[in-house]
Amino acid sequence: MPASHAVRHSIPVLFAALALPAAAQQADPTLPAVTVTAPSATAGGSASVGGFGDTPLLRTPASVSVYDGRQLHERGVRQTTDLARIEAGLNESYNAIGYAEQFSIRGFTLDNFSSYRKDGLIISSDASIPLENKERIEVLRGLSGLQAGVSTPGGLLNYVTKRPPAEPVRAATLGADGHGGLYGAVDLGGRSEDRRFGYRINAAAERLRSYVQGADGERSFVSGAFDWRLSPRSLLQLDLDYQHKSQLTVPGFQLIGGTELPSGVSARTMLNAQPWSRPTETDSSNVGLRYEHQLNADWSASLAFNRHGVRRDDFAAFPAGCLAEGILYGFCANGDHDIYDYQSENESKQVLNGRAQLQGNVVAGGLRHALTFGLEAVRRRDRFGDCVYGASDCIGSTPNGVSNLYAPRDVPGSDIRTSNIMLRRQSNERAVYLQDIVALTDAWTLHAGLRHTRLERHQRYPERGQDERYAKDFLLPNLALVFMPRETLSLYASYAQGLEHGTIAPLFTTNQDRMLDPARSRQLEFGARAQLSAGWSVSAALFRIEKPLDYIDESYTWVRNGEARHDGMELAAQGRLTPALSVGLSLVALDTRQQDTGYAALEGKRVSNVPDLRSIARVAYALPQLPGLTLDGSWEYTGSKSFVTPVAAVNVPGYHLLNLGAAYATRVGGVPATLRLHVDNVSDRFYWREASTQLGGYVFPGAPRTVRVTARFDF
Repeated sequence: MPASHAVRHSIPVLFAALALPAAAQQADPTLPAVTVTAPSATAGGSASVGGFGDTPLLRTPASVSVYDGRQLHERGVRQTTDLARIEAGLNESYNAIGYAEQFSIRGFTLDNFSSYRKDGLIISSDASIPLENKERIEVLRGLSGLQAGVSTPGGLLNYVTKRPPAEPVRAATLGADGHGGLYGAVDLGGRSEDRRFGYRINAAAERLRSYVQGADGERSFVSGAFDWRLSPRSLLQLDLDYQHKSQLTVPGFQLIGGTELPSGVSARTMLNAQPWSRPTETDSSNVGLRYEHQLNADWSASLAFNRHGVRRDDFAAFPAGCLAEGILYGFCANGDHDIYDYQSENESKQVLNGRAQLQGNVVAGGLRHALTFGLEAVRRRDRFGDCVYGASDCIGSTPNGVSNLYAPRDVPGSDIRTSNIMLRRQSNERAVYLQDIVALTDAWTLHAGLRHTRLERHQRYPERGQDERYAKDFLLPNLALVFMPRETLSLYASYAQGLEHGTIAPLFTTNQDRMLDPARSRQLEFGARAQLSAGWSVSAALFRIEKPLDYIDESYTWVRNGEARHDGMELAAQGRLTPALSVGLSLVALDTRQQDTGYAALEGKRVSNVPDLRSIARVAYALPQLPGLTLDGSWEYTGSKSFVTPVAAVNVPGYHLLNLGAAYATRVGGVPATLRLHVDNVSDRFYWREASTQLGGYVFPGAPRTVRVTARFDF
């Protein structure tokens, strides 16, 4: 980075750092406490994403973590990408800066349409999901056929909306980072005098500055959540939010010669840097409505709807392939690569999700039953046009020119623009589900559930004059047994089946844009949880997941053949060694194999972009000599990954990262304030954070040393 840029980007951080001692000088002697917790919640509380009602996590037969607002603030989590620093089971999967956030769990990439939920209902992650109005994030690892119907086997991310508080909330947060980014947010909430009406307002504005040169942008967000207590038994809730984001997208790197990882490159390199490069513009919105009614002491009913919409103008000077050397998925040996002008304007995706549910307790056959009956409907509509890719349209396109990884060159843009915008893809999902949690004895509990799903899909290919329709019914069972030899220990075994939408053939394949049929998956899991003395909680899970395998074969056709089998182990523990010292550890080990493919390039190979081991260890220490000051640090280890393209198999080395932080609770002008400092990747290590096979295969470098500071004021 040029010296002038470094100085300019350091100014916000310098001012924020100077504010720390200034604030300390004005500190009130009565200091609020700062509590720094371990990386994950393993046993306490409950999680709606588990699909087991109000069942405590200790009794839930699924692998679930919950990160509440306090934990998110402590680690400076402002986007889901940041959550990967504290959740070992969450990995990035073609998570390009400036684009949609994408992740994998248990080695399976989450579906941007079906694997992300707001208050249990579907939202799309084709736009970054704002966290300012979220009370917590729930992570379900593994199959979710009963809970969600159609979703990928990796798991679910559920974002729980902040509701009006019992006591007034008046908070403001300011932040800055070492790349020149600036951030501001407000959180306001309260209730009417008679307590029947409540509100929660959140707003944020952000100047986006990435560690990648030129990946600048801006973001704005506003939301409102309102509660009306219509009667002592009835509650009506409404929430609305809107976000605008504009940022230049950062493409990844392809293999040199199609066979080797790039060398001598910087994480700050921007390959989307042509004179005609434009930022991707994204607008997203939600409207949620929920009604709850307590019928009597044992039974309750609820009705919930959510409408989520995304509109996007998608632009990129996209690096892909080396036609001069006949390499489709890789750069030339000297670093040359073809540049395509990618344009897809006025894309829109809308999903409407509704759910009616009845829950209650009965005694039948001498046994206690906790019953859940539900009806759910999902309607999805995708509109987009004939995109521009290169010097012509997306089908049979040719590159605009050639640039070089080490000595970039300007190439001409395209004169044509996106056209023929229309409804291209639609689907309807209708489901009915039943779950029974049976208390067999004081120690043994049986969880049995069944979901019937009707899936209908219609896809148009106007450029080919073709339509495809699909309709089929599926039954998805879920069965689990929980044994609690004592109140603080639970053991469980579970079997589940899941269903996912058919994947879409990527660019440059012979059947590009074709969607395969839905695929069924299976999971067997054994787990244990314990709540020990001194606030210690531990959890462990062993699992096997099997699903059909989709890949690009030797004829460059997107096919389904063979099976992906993922065997894994998850461990987590957190607690306090002393009143001032807390520790936490989370670990995920995975053995992933592609089998019965009949394709030598894949047979028996590890699944791409899945580390064999990932762990996060964290310590936090509250200094008794200086009340209000807490120091913390974390160590991340990500093991090696396999990167298998249609023409090569490469080992991507693992890496270690050290992150440090500090928090200081004080009062400024009588106002409680918490000042936080985070330094990620302290050693400024270069590493490959992911190696995704999407779009033919790209590797992405991780962030260099990053300094972030925030100040939160509670008025």
